[in-house]
Amino acid sequence: MSEKRTENVTCKKAGRRRRWLLIPAALIFVVVIALGFLGNYLVNFALLRSEEHDVAPEAITEEERPAFEANKEALEAMTDAWLAEASCEEISLTSDDGLTLRADLFITDETSHDWLIGVHGYTGSREDYRTTAAVYAGQGYNILLPDMRAHGESDGTYRGMGWLDRRDILLWIDEVIARDPEAAIILHGTSMGGAAVMMTAGETLPENVKGVVEDCGYTSVWDIFEDELAYLFHLPAHPVLDAADIVCRLKAGYGFREASALEQIRKATVPVLFIHGDRDNFVMTDMVYALYEACPAAKAILVVEGAGHGEANKMDPEAYYGTVFDFIEENCR
Repeated sequence: MSEKRTENVTCKKAGRRRRWLLIPAALIFVVVIALGFLGNYLVNFALLRSEEHDVAPEAITEEERPAFEANKEALEAMTDAWLAEASCEEISLTSDDGLTLRADLFITDETSHDWLIGVHGYTGSREDYRTTAAVYAGQGYNILLPDMRAHGESDGTYRGMGWLDRRDILLWIDEVIARDPEAAIILHGTSMGGAAVMMTAGETLPENVKGVVEDCGYTSVWDIFEDELAYLFHLPAHPVLDAADIVCRLKAGYGFREASALEQIRKATVPVLFIHGDRDNFVMTDMVYALYEACPAAKAILVVEGAGHGEANKMDPEAYYGTVFDFIEENCR
């Protein structure tokens, strides 16, 4: 009898131990499921094309605003005048993963071999780049303005944040060269577009690509999402962004850390002009200095006083475009 009682006691103790072990296992399971749901929500929030949110902080106001608004109106009037005379053709191509991508093509001068490929920002479209296109057209450039994947009229479910777009930009470069084998191409992008052209600069480029102008691009998708996660949701990067990173790899085909303009710019072989506003509270101004320092190619930097995110060309258009064309003339010819 004593042996049976001993066996029963032993079994009961083992059963209690198993139950206690099940509790942390269950908690871990719940945490993993919760992180999965949260990661999925964040990926959809940030990258799904049907989801559009105002993710930028409130713009910093400054005393120079009246001048900013006057510059903006003047640039818009100049753009409207150019569009009234310009001939626009919509063209398309198929991405490596089967998406139809669309762009506007403007032939300013059939004898010119100077080309701009202008790359818009996050949730934007090719229409956003018409002002910069108009300024380039005034310098005799032919223009290609694409809608990035999952933006505008281009196909796509998830935004590429520059990383997937770099491969698409390579195809647009090939499209320009097919039309003009002597093309001398400048890539100019803003915000996500700035990151995209920097990421493209790290690829093997044809000799036709003469230079890159990046305006307020971020160092990496991880870095900008870490900032936004703290600002919008007051959540830490670990483990929340790690979970979203896994979901993004499964859904969109890339990871936040690999989508790095900083690492790509380390491989740049074409001249790069870096532009930022000193009051950018979205893509923090510190990022441009890290990117500039990492670039091994011919380079220059312009930080525009008083300019917030994507505002540098409107805050001081003379300095902005003057610096752009001086840089091209000195480094990209």
